[in-house]
Amino acid sequence: MLKGKKIVLGVTGGIAVYKAVDLVSRLRKQGAEVRVVMTEHAQEFVTPLTFKEISGNKVAVSMWESNQEFNVEHIALANWADVFVVAPATANILAKMACGIADDLLSTTLLAAQAPIIVCPAMNTGMYENPATQENIARLQQRGVTVMPPAVGMLACGTAGAGRLPEPQQIVDFIKNFVAKREGDMRGLKVLVTAAGTREPIDPVRFVGNRSSGKMGYAIAQAAAERGADVLLVTGPSALPLPPNVQACKVETTAEMLKSCLDAYDSVDIVIKAAAVADYRPHDVADQKIKKKTDDALTVVMDKNPDILKELGMRKKHQILVGFAAETQNLLENAREKVVKKNLDMIVANDVTAAGAGFNAETNIVKFLFPDGSVSSLEQMPKTAVAEKLLDTVMQLKSSK
Repeated sequence: MLKGKKIVLGVTGGIAVYKAVDLVSRLRKQGAEVRVVMTEHAQEFVTPLTFKEISGNKVAVSMWESNQEFNVEHIALANWADVFVVAPATANILAKMACGIADDLLSTTLLAAQAPIIVCPAMNTGMYENPATQENIARLQQRGVTVMPPAVGMLACGTAGAGRLPEPQQIVDFIKNFVAKREGDMRGLKVLVTAAGTREPIDPVRFVGNRSSGKMGYAIAQAAAERGADVLLVTGPSALPLPPNVQACKVETTAEMLKSCLDAYDSVDIVIKAAAVADYRPHDVADQKIKKKTDDALTVVMDKNPDILKELGMRKKHQILVGFAAETQNLLENAREKVVKKNLDMIVANDVTAAGAGFNAETNIVKFLFPDGSVSSLEQMPKTAVAEKLLDTVMQLKSSK
């Protein structure tokens, strides 16, 4: 999403300037072109030479510096930018922006900027919570400036609270999401993704579950968010970190997952059911841990769980509904049956016994099956790539629908 984007990074005089160096590096790795504007005070923490080497571009520091590339530098930079980011943004620069003061290169360039502006406040907690700063932030937001909330934690001054500059990768993710919401092909769409496996309790310490890690569903959720969608991820237990810019709803049982899906169903445009739900649950759940007995066997009577995908298919109106079929035999036959029986727009089928596919693997080998009987087969590829191919196909289905 950031490949080829022109980003002007304004750097002001706070101790968090060191994070801005890493931020420039990460933005460039995303394919963005970055030009840095530094205030006089920022140069007390990090030299312009550091940013020049990391960005690959000359650093702008003064309105009076001769520059062969830009005749009127603040205007040229303002016109060049696709996105203008200020990180760290001190209380001082926020006040200048709110009042329209232009007394140095950065504040003058910001005043002339036509590109969308993102500010990342970073300062002492008392300064951040001061009514004057809060009023300035509110005024900037009313004018269309996007504010990334500061992190909460221990600050360089020794106090703890709000005011930390978020970590560079978090800022990159924020910028990516900002651009995606404006330009991504899935912007404006609401997407529900389910992921991981569900667990059905036997007693307080044991459960019936499966081997799903959630990698496929998490990859789909992240890919959809990076394309601008508003994503709700309903996830069973997983050790994976939640994807950035995704709303998560954590559940454990199949019944809980069904309720979460039904609660959101009417308001979403696309549903991708990648979770591996437990088909059965114990008829009786013990209140206390079941103790080992002298008997050689333990019998657990199982009841059938509701079929979430079938339930959604019965209620489908405007939604694109995509299912997953993890099989160990008769892959195509079983998948075709599910497409029709569950009223799906497509199903993603994979043989979980195949090398390079299935649970916990980084790659997958899948086939897309459609109600008209057509099949599209993908070669082995990373699950992140499968997610992109899947979303490409979903967008084609939505366009034709």
